[in-house]
Amino acid sequence: MLDCMIKVAINGYGTIGKRVADAVAVQKDMKVIGVSKTRPNAEAFVAKQRGYPLYIADLSKKSAFEKAGLSVVGSVEDMCKAADVIVDATPGDVGATNKPLYEKLGKKALWQGGEEHEIAGFSFNSSCNYKSAIGRQFVRVVSCNTTGLCRVIHEIDKEYGVSHVHAVMVRRGSDPGEIKKGPIDAVVLDPVGVPSHHGPDVQTVLPHISITTMAMIVPTTMMHMHAIQISTKKPVNRDRVIDLIKNHPRLGLIKKTLGIKSTAELKEFAMDLGRQRSDLWENCIFEESIYANKNELCFFQAIHQEADVVVENIDAIRAMMGSEKDEVKSIAATNAALGFTTIQNNH
Repeated sequence: MLDCMIKVAINGYGTIGKRVADAVAVQKDMKVIGVSKTRPNAEAFVAKQRGYPLYIADLSKKSAFEKAGLSVVGSVEDMCKAADVIVDATPGDVGATNKPLYEKLGKKALWQGGEEHEIAGFSFNSSCNYKSAIGRQFVRVVSCNTTGLCRVIHEIDKEYGVSHVHAVMVRRGSDPGEIKKGPIDAVVLDPVGVPSHHGPDVQTVLPHISITTMAMIVPTTMMHMHAIQISTKKPVNRDRVIDLIKNHPRLGLIKKTLGIKSTAELKEFAMDLGRQRSDLWENCIFEESIYANKNELCFFQAIHQEADVVVENIDAIRAMMGSEKDEVKSIAATNAALGFTTIQNNH
């Protein structure tokens, strides 16, 4: 059985990398063959506790790891040679510098949304274009915000047709573990100009969608919040929209009865539910905010920036390896292995 498993290397064991590693580890058809770190920090000790073989880019630093009690198996190149597919979860723009190595070794690799679309020439979302990723050598999994936008826009487009989307992203200032970023006491337009990069990024997955996006950063670490307005080609029905959300494996409905009105309460709820790291892999769409009138649909959705792309990485691996041709089956397998049922099924 192990010989049939997809051997996955995680290059960059940080915010996303550690989550992808844990998600890979519970899949029945995958195995983590190694993770990489650049220094012996807390996450490196977590990797040791998880039993993940540790590799480093610069072998001259091996003694520093060993002095800290961390065994180093070899170099990043050694790790990549042993893998079927490499998940590059290094910081934005760093991943591009790793591409020549993957090309030299003839390996499949996927990058995160911090890289440009051009690095792979193909941007991925499980619900939207899974089949187009089958057999590809290189894939880019779009960012957390783009992932959330693509999921829900695609679902509405299939049912009603989308004429135009206008979305405002209220973005977290930093991830919870970051201490170097702000803002501390400001709402920062990021960018001031319109559109923000999110709209063009959605179009790398859904090129036919007309979309305008605006973005700002606020002093919170919990989640992003989107205010979305969609103009539809057919009159939209609120009850049907709610049914579409309920039936989608990665769209979560935050029911009015929960009394949740903030990202902080959402994260607390996920923690109380026993979610690992209190992660929310689904879009969190507020039922009370859903407004449907003629050809206009509006709603708020919260996006957990550390989590929603993790499940997309797992599906991208299957598609690239060609081990599962059906996105519905891959999504179901990924979710089941994580014990993930959408948030409305927990209340």
